[in-house]
This record gives sequence, structure tokens and C-alpha cells, in this order.
Amino acid sequence: MSVEAVLLGIAQDAGVPQIGCDCPACAAARADSRLRQRTVSVGLIDTEARASWIVDATPDFREQYDALRALAPGCPLQGVLLTHIHIGHYLGLTQLGKEALNARGMPALCSPRAAEFLKSNGPWSQLVGNGNISLSAWTTGAPIALSPALAVTPVPVPHRAEFSDTVAFSIAGPHQRLFYCPDIDRWEAWEQDIRAVVGAHNVSLLDATFFSGAELPGRDMSKIPHPLVGDTVARLRGTAAEVALIHLNHSNPLLRDTPERAWLREQGFGVGAQGQAWRL
Repeated sequence: MSVEAVLLGIAQDAGVPQIGCDCPACAAARADSRLRQRTVSVGLIDTEARASWIVDATPDFREQYDALRALAPGCPLQGVLLTHIHIGHYLGLTQLGKEALNARGMPALCSPRAAEFLKSNGPWSQLVGNGNISLSAWTTGAPIALSPALAVTPVPVPHRAEFSDTVAFSIAGPHQRLFYCPDIDRWEAWEQDIRAVVGAHNVSLLDATFFSGAELPGRDMSKIPHPLVGDTVARLRGTAAEVALIHLNHSNPLLRDTPERAWLREQGFGVGAQGQAWRL
């Protein structure tokens, strides 16, 4: 039996290169496709059950769907799990509509508030009305059995809640547990202790949108709160669990071979890589 989690992307919602941005990182990514980064998403595969799932339907959903099919050709997609309703995490649902895949009853697992948003607002409501997706609202904190060997538990986290609440996922396979948290405002704003949560999992994929609060000159960073990398490292230094940083903004120097990335390695942490996989 093989149950795996695979990173299908590591970038913040807008990907790399980001539209309209002429910074050196985005310019380099336009010139060299190897430097491009898809929006963060995780694929889950259970080869015994001959099934797969995608966590978050990103703007890169089409390519990520194809990548998952190539990795697990005998494991068709059985559902999409949504962490929240921000552009990098649900826009890809449109690819399931009649203009594209024309899926029939594809399970879309999300919170009750997210389900209400999707039912009440077009074009998402058209996906529901046409039967392309079948909404399934979970109970936060209760495990969801995706297969006999794979379960996910939605864990509420504080994050901008314009349209829905936000969750991370605790993902459990037969051998290991993985914590997936692409978005959170601040670790100190959370009722749980991030060090304890990471310690309870073998692998944690954590929000690292910004390395520094000075990355976006002219922007009010209080309007786009995320934990800075230095704070995350300080809280988790010395942990025995594997930690990989994800959801990196195009401005984040950790996307490139930089002194900041070398420093991160020295602290015992890494940056997630597209295609990186873990046996669960």
C-alpha cells in the first residue's frame, strides 16, 4: 500500500511570475520556465484505493490536475478539498465546469461557510446547479476518511475571513502525519501552539509568504498579515519534525539561491519544491 502527499506548487496565490510585476525574480521566471512556480497545492494519492485528491483548486488547477494524473495514472481524482475562499485556493474549480472538464458530481469538501458562498455566488453556483461539483460541508476538527488508509482533519486557523473561514489540514496515513498550513495571519493569533502542532506531525508545510516585512514597498503589510520566516524559525528551532516552507510570494528571496536560503538551511529548515513527495 502506498499513500503519498505531493507538492503541486509552492507559490503564493498569484504564482511566479506574478502578473504585471517586472521585479528581477519575475523577469527571470518569464525568461526561464524552470524558474516558474505554481500556486501552492498538495495532491494526495492512495494507490491501494486507486484514488487521488487535490487540496485547494488554484489558478494552476489544470496543470496540477495533469501532474497528479501523470504521477498516479491509475488513481483518478475523487475530490477537491478547500482551505478557504481566496483567489489562490478556489478559482480552479471553474475548470470542472461545462466549458472545461464537465465533471459529474466531483466532491468539493469545504467548511459550511465556504459551501454557502459557493452555492450563493456565480459562477460557482452554476457548477453546483449543473452538477459539476457536489458540495460536502465538514465539521471542523472532525476527521474525514478519504479512504481506509487516509484521513484529513480540518483545523481552524485565523486568516482574513471576507468570504469564508480558513482551515489547515492534519493529514494522516498509515505511517506518517503531515500538517498543511498555507495561510495564517500570525502564529501568536492562533489558539494552538505551532511548536506543539509541528511536534505532533512528521512533516509540516507552513505559510512563509514573506521573508521580510520590507518586501513590498508602498504596501501596508498589516493588510496582508502572514508570519515572517524569522518568526517561524525562532518558534520551531530545534524541532525534530521536518518543516518545509510554502506559499512564497514572488518577492520572497527564499525562492532563489540566496544568502537567506543558505541561512534557512543552516537553521535546519527547507523550502518546499514542486514535485516533492512524502510517504504517509
